Amino acid sequence: MTTKTKKNTPVIEIEEEELLEQTPEETVTFKLSHFYSVLVVLAFAVGILVGYVAWGRDVPVAAAPPAPAAQQPSGPVAEAPVTQEPQYVRYDIPTEGFPSFGPEDAKIVIVEFSDFQCPYCRRFHDETYQPLLEAYPGQIRFVYRNLPLPPTMHPEAMSAAVASLCANDQNSYWDYHEKLFSSEVLGEETYIQYATDLSLNVEEFTACLSSGKHDDFIKQDMAFSADLGVQSTPTFFVNGLALVGAQPFTSFQQLIDKELAGEIPQ
Repeated sequence: MTTKTKKNTPVIEIEEEELLEQTPEETVTFKLSHFYSVLVVLAFAVGILVGYVAWGRDVPVAAAPPAPAAQQPSGPVAEAPVTQEPQYVRYDIPTEGFPSFGPEDAKIVIVEFSDFQCPYCRRFHDETYQPLLEAYPGQIRFVYRNLPLPPTMHPEAMSAAVASLCANDQNSYWDYHEKLFSSEVLGEETYIQYATDLSLNVEEFTACLSSGKHDDFIKQDMAFSADLGVQSTPTFFVNGLALVGAQPFTSFQQLIDKELAGEIPQ
């Protein structure tokens, strides 16, 4: 294809595929690919010159990629971090002299700090307490320690704790414990009714409620738990290992199974 310009203007004929054999002197013929190549070279040269003038010589140079592993210099190599085992802390929780049941030599000792008016304590009692005893017959010794929350939160918590210990004076602690956690309403009338239901000496029981004889015992429990850092009820210690809250059966099961298998450091 030939393109012509105005008269007296040199003509450039561009052949896209073949070079013409002969052309007049005023006619210059290129192969189109050659023409593009020349333009690219010129543009590149101009770009280098402009870049040199505009930016100077201090142009950052990309770092070379690291050598393949076989060519890396020898020396110490940092190891990948290792996932640490859970850190278990055992607390020394006295059990002597507190309401308890189960074998004295039981492999698992569960100490519960609890409040008879606490709904979460009641949830544990209703949903987890009995299944635990059934799952590990003869292997658990259960110990109850009192942590009644302040009267502004649970106004009957302290009096219920006293009532349970008054029942303990007549060797009926755990039966009374069961009734307290099954009760919708707590108060002196309820406490006396439960004592009657269990055939306790009601007169002796009633006198005990107002005597204050167990107040210091309960307050010592409260002080001990505070020093230990217990901040909520229920809080459990399974062979001294803390478990906080009304945890489901599976949480106790996992911990107890590890303990029985000797997987937790002593």
